[in-house]
Amino acid sequence: MLLRYFEALAKASDRVDYKELGKTTLGAPFIAVVISSPQNLKRLDYYRQLNAGLADPRTFRTARAARDALQSGKTIVLITSSIHSTEVGGHLSPVALAYRLATDTSATTRAILDNVILWLVPSLNPDGVTIVSRWYNRTLGTTAEGTSPPELYHYYTGHDNNRDWYAFTQVETQLTVDSLYNVWHPQIVHDIHQMDANGARLFLPPYLDPVEPNVDPLLIDGVNALGSAMAWELAGQGKTGISINSTYDAWTPARAYQHYHGGVRVLSETASANLASPIEIPFDHLQAGERGYNPRERSWNFTNPWRGGRWSLRDIVSYQAEGAYALLAHAAGDRERWLSNFFQVETHAVRGWRDWPYAYVIPARQDSVALSAMLGILRRGSVEIRTATQSFSLQGQRHPAGTYVIVLRQPYAAFAKTLLEPQHYPDRRQYPGGPPERPYDVTAHTLPLLMGLTAIAANDSLRVPLSAPMTPRAVAPIPPLRDSVRIGLYKSYDAAIDEGWTRWVFDNWKVPYTSLVDSVVRAGKLRDQFDIIILPDQRPTEILDGLPPRYPAPYAGGVGSDGADELRQFVTDGGTLIALNEASRFAIQALLLPVRNVLESISDEDFYAPGSIFRLELDTSNAVAHGMPPQTIGWFQGGPAFEVLDSSVTRVIGKWPDDPGRLLLSGWVLHPERIAGKGAILEVRQGTGRVILFGLRPQYRGQSIASYPLLFNSLRPQ
Repeated sequence: MLLRYFEALAKASDRVDYKELGKTTLGAPFIAVVISSPQNLKRLDYYRQLNAGLADPRTFRTARAARDALQSGKTIVLITSSIHSTEVGGHLSPVALAYRLATDTSATTRAILDNVILWLVPSLNPDGVTIVSRWYNRTLGTTAEGTSPPELYHYYTGHDNNRDWYAFTQVETQLTVDSLYNVWHPQIVHDIHQMDANGARLFLPPYLDPVEPNVDPLLIDGVNALGSAMAWELAGQGKTGISINSTYDAWTPARAYQHYHGGVRVLSETASANLASPIEIPFDHLQAGERGYNPRERSWNFTNPWRGGRWSLRDIVSYQAEGAYALLAHAAGDRERWLSNFFQVETHAVRGWRDWPYAYVIPARQDSVALSAMLGILRRGSVEIRTATQSFSLQGQRHPAGTYVIVLRQPYAAFAKTLLEPQHYPDRRQYPGGPPERPYDVTAHTLPLLMGLTAIAANDSLRVPLSAPMTPRAVAPIPPLRDSVRIGLYKSYDAAIDEGWTRWVFDNWKVPYTSLVDSVVRAGKLRDQFDIIILPDQRPTEILDGLPPRYPAPYAGGVGSDGADELRQFVTDGGTLIALNEASRFAIQALLLPVRNVLESISDEDFYAPGSIFRLELDTSNAVAHGMPPQTIGWFQGGPAFEVLDSSVTRVIGKWPDDPGRLLLSGWVLHPERIAGKGAILEVRQGTGRVILFGLRPQYRGQSIASYPLLFNSLRPQ
């Protein structure tokens, strides 16, 4: 329906063009529309070339050529919506915005059309729009009306599809980056989202600290100014409950590709309803659960609280569409400033920052699959990769010709640097000595660590000739299993994102598996069907209890006590149960394993690691660690740490270092002594079978290639 609307709008209006960029994960059309004046649309290629020049100042031969581009260019704006498909206002707000721009004759709209070229992606997840729409219509008028569907709304990643803006694992991310970001180099990206219903009605930047240190300060100035201007405009229209400088930080590149590519990313988050069903929220039910403001009190960044009442899909679309229009008006009115600052940011990048390394040197003789993955990420991010044409020395080591070199004097040096260096997340507390301030997402993204590779920072200029920028060779993964093994992958109706990531890794590495739902677990005779069962990262209560009774059959309930008994019988009968991260807590409880989680019921004040890369020490004599180095990495995020209670049936395969000071490699950890020397991966014998407990995520978001072998080795027959 939405596709047909945008096709019809493009046919009816000379201000709108419709483009199909490719196909989604499930084969649906992935589209964008470009909106501008008819005159601008006729000269799209001309403006694209002008903006490409501003994106790389090295292409201008004279200062006059740069001035001409600044004078003649248009502000390029990319607006994306509906990546999280339960945020259903995002399905409709692009329709309202596009119709207004296609039909309105006001002076403001004419200025937008004359000065802005807008690329509008109505949905970054069309498959999810279909999934959520079908579920909502199916449950309308039932007790399940307004609930999330009992499956991931992106086939592989669910909510994590908006954490893919540097790893580029998903088709939809790749299409957007390849066809829009890297071709049009927008000065402004506006990402339309929704948030919980019980706080502010709308969030806009400025973001909270911390800001990732490789983002150009001028971009932060720009996002602060633009977000505040949007909030001021909407407040002038009488809209209340608008929060700025709260809730969301600007740390991770996983959600902010353009911050490393010359433009600002403006996130908007509008309060949700129950999908498309309206809700009633009394004022005294608004909750002060987010950082930076109280929704029941006025403050400098929350000047006019919403007084409560009915909140509907119409309200959501109004806030979103008016916010986007205000952004476009600002982009049009300040066209020269946006282009000039964009050019200045890129000029900073090609000249280099004084306290940055000169380059990163990446040896070519490393794991070919991991190296191909990392270099492929950098190349897709428009990073220039060169090779040394002669051998050279760096830090006392000799590197042969063919070694990869990434010079940090290029337009997108910040993207390379943030992905190649370790992160040092600041120790932020709610008050001195108090609990930690929670980051919005994880705190580490160091690709060489995640992928088991070496990247060496060269502080000084390299005295070696380099090749022209090149495209590294792509290397496909080699399927890790040669034996026929019957693998069951547990798939809860209380859909777990880690289950989707596990499927993605298995599909890409050609690991065969069968999805295993609650009813099959409860029915028993699991050993007749499977040799191995995997429980992806999921809270124990979600595995045991599943979705609430308001859901229709077969979705309500989890494995239950009967399913837990059947999993225990599966292991006793000779099966292998693999539990990842929090699912290990379920396995310990359900199978009565002689293992204690030393972090059970520990507060954040006593131990905290919100998505960090730890050093992991392995017993390489164990088959699970076969072929691994004695030390590797473990992605730690909300998992357990193990103490062995019966060593006669339990073997430690991996542990965290005894020295707390050696634990953290990238990110943030408080009180590492809590888990120093504790088990990270265990093998527990029960009956004729075994349980392998992972206190980490070995296949984290499809990125932690360094620890994939630990999972793959676990899949081999005993």
